[in-house]
Amino acid sequence: MISSIDEACASGARLDKASAIAGISPRTIQRYRLNDEMKSDGRKAAASRRTPANKISEKERREILNITNSPQFEDKPPSQIVPKLADQGIYIASESSFYRILRAAKQLAHRGRTKAPAHSKPDELVATEPDQLWSWDITYLPTTVKGLFFYLYLIMDIYSRKIVGWEVFAEESAEHAANTFQKSYLRQSIAGKPLILHSDNGSPMKGATMLGTLQRLGVMPSFSRPSVSNDNAYSESLFKTLKYNSGFPEKPFDTLAEARQWVSGFEHWYNEEHRHSAIQFVTPGQRHRKEDILILKKRGEIYEAAKAKRPERWAKQCRNWNHSATVTLNSKKSTTAQIEPEKKAA
Repeated sequence: MISSIDEACASGARLDKASAIAGISPRTIQRYRLNDEMKSDGRKAAASRRTPANKISEKERREILNITNSPQFEDKPPSQIVPKLADQGIYIASESSFYRILRAAKQLAHRGRTKAPAHSKPDELVATEPDQLWSWDITYLPTTVKGLFFYLYLIMDIYSRKIVGWEVFAEESAEHAANTFQKSYLRQSIAGKPLILHSDNGSPMKGATMLGTLQRLGVMPSFSRPSVSNDNAYSESLFKTLKYNSGFPEKPFDTLAEARQWVSGFEHWYNEEHRHSAIQFVTPGQRHRKEDILILKKRGEIYEAAKAKRPERWAKQCRNWNHSATVTLNSKKSTTAQIEPEKKAA
C-alpha cells in the first residue's frame, strides 16, 4: 500500500487525496515511512491479545478445584477457604479468583449440608371478569418533612385495571391494610363471591390482622416471592402511572388531607378518563362495567368501513380492536390455578 501511494504521489497525486482513497490518514503514511522495517504492531488491540502476566495457570486452576472439593472445604465458600489457607501458610489465589474458577466449572452453588433457599414462582392466576382477582400494595408519598412519608394503600382489579379502593395513612400497619380492604370489599358488593387478593411479602400484607380479615371475608390470599417485584407487576405499573403522571404535585404533600384530596382526583382520572394501553385503550371503569365490549365492537366497525371506502390506504388488516377475555397473573405453563367464573343460575 505504501508503494502504491508513493507511486501515485510521484505521478503528481497529493498525499491527502491518495491516503483518503486508501482509507488511512496522511500522518499514518508518514509514520510508516519513518519505520521501514515495521517489525512491531504498536496498536492497543495487539497489546490486548498478550497473555496477562498474572494469569492463573492450568496447574493452579486444578489445585483450586481440588482444594474446594476436598472433604475439609467441600461445604465452605471461598470467603471461608482463603483465610483458612492463609492461617496454614498457604496462598494460591484471591477470593475473587476462587469464585471465578468455581463459576467457570459450574460449581458455584450452595456449598453446605442445608438445602439452598428456594422460592417457587406463585401459581398462575387467571381472571375472566371483574372482582375475581385483586392486587394491592403500598407506596410512599413525599411530605414536607424530610425523611417522613405518607403511605398510600392502593387496591386494583387486575382484570379491569380499575382502582377499587385506596387510603392514605401516616404510618404502615396491618390494621390499616385490613380496614382499607374491608371497606373496598363492602363497597364493591361482592360478598359470597370467590376473590383472590395478591400482594408482596411486606409485613402489613402478612400481618395477623390482615390475614384474619381475609379469612373472615372468605378471600384467598396470594403472595409474591421475596424481593421479586415482577410477581406483583400490575400494582408496580399502577404506581409508576401515578407518580409519573403529569398531574403529580411537584412539591411534597403538607398534610394527610392534601394527599387524600390529590389521590381522589387521580382515582377519578385513572378510572374514568385514562385510556389504558393494556386493555385496548378503554378506561378501567368502562372495562369494569363491561362497556368495553360494545365500545371495541364499534371501533372495529368504524375501521372496517374506512377500509372498505379507501382500501388503497390499508396495506394490512385493520387494527385489532378485539376484546381481551382473560388476564393472567404470574403466567406459568406448568402450574395453573385458574379462577372459575361465577356460574349464573339458569
